[in-house]
Amino acid sequence: MEPAQGRTVGEVCRRLGVSEAGFRRRRAEHGGLKVDQARRMKGLERENARLERAVAEPALDKQVLREAAEGKF
Repeated sequence: MEPAQGRTVGEVCRRLGVSEAGFRRRRAEHGGLKVDQARRMKGLERENARLERAVAEPALDKQVLREAAEGKF
């Protein structure tokens, strides 16, 4: 990506086809990260979400079975 060269944030965003709000949100979220660091972080976030689902599903099954055994259904 070429530097802004004196252009405003709005001009650069329009040229890149992104919203100014989206740009500011990403900048606040990923501040000083380099591209490879941001990609790695995004991958880790996806993996974390996958692992959380993998843990939550059996825990929910266990809770349902426990309640059924206790007659709380």
